[in-house]
Amino acid sequence: MDAGAIVNVFEYLDYRAFLRDYYRRKKETEYGFSHRSFSRRAGLRSSNYLKFVMDGERNLTPEMASQFAAACGLGQREADYFCELVAFNQARDARERDRCHERLRRFREYRKIHKLDAAQTAYHSSWYVPAIRELAALEDFSDDPKWIASLLKPKITPAQAQQALDTLLELGLLVRKDNGRLEQASPLVTTGSGPLGHHIARYHRTMLAQAAEALDSVPREEREISSLTLCVSQEVLLELKERIREFRRELLQLAELEGRPERVVQLNFQLFPLSERREPEP
Repeated sequence: MDAGAIVNVFEYLDYRAFLRDYYRRKKETEYGFSHRSFSRRAGLRSSNYLKFVMDGERNLTPEMASQFAAACGLGQREADYFCELVAFNQARDARERDRCHERLRRFREYRKIHKLDAAQTAYHSSWYVPAIRELAALEDFSDDPKWIASLLKPKITPAQAQQALDTLLELGLLVRKDNGRLEQASPLVTTGSGPLGHHIARYHRTMLAQAAEALDSVPREEREISSLTLCVSQEVLLELKERIREFRRELLQLAELEGRPERVVQLNFQLFPLSERREPEP
């Protein structure tokens, strides 16, 4: 039976999730299907390798990705996508992940299913898109691209402003009211506190780049960029993380109570180790 009739690989952005769904459906529809039988199809010696991969305990090499695709009965395009998905999920750094993501977007089937992907990519990789979403909170906000372009720092083109408006409307982050005015669908947009997805990591890199640019382009009296280098225990490190979260929540509440907003600002938080953790001596 063709795997496409069981699960559609193009619906997935996690190859392990695809394998888990594939395995579950095959167990339901094919008598005698098991980890061992899959290993035989894939030409693997280990009878439990599929389970290790599904559980995240093992990765796939490019060669093994092709073997797994064949064992799943994927057609050529599905197999090519699966192999690219493996590369995307196992990318070692942000740049490699971006390259892999661009290769995924070349598949027409992927673009058809993940229709909002291009808009999400634009939102998280172009600093001015979330900035324009915040501009919509102004009482005198105008959706004229020239007006928008004239307000932002650094400057953008009216064409970029129009593209940003289209992106925000497509994602439902801006809505047009009965009076024709564009407004925010919700006062706040947060990235949550879970593991960073591809788009969210791209957003943070974009805003970090804007912070670096602000060192030269924004007068000192209009910015506050500072840093600390500390030596602390693991317990204090976790406490620092929690205090940053609390401060972030306080600032969100302060922004919600704002009566007459005038300017869009960007506030970044960064806390990361500069040395390896050493276990305390007994």
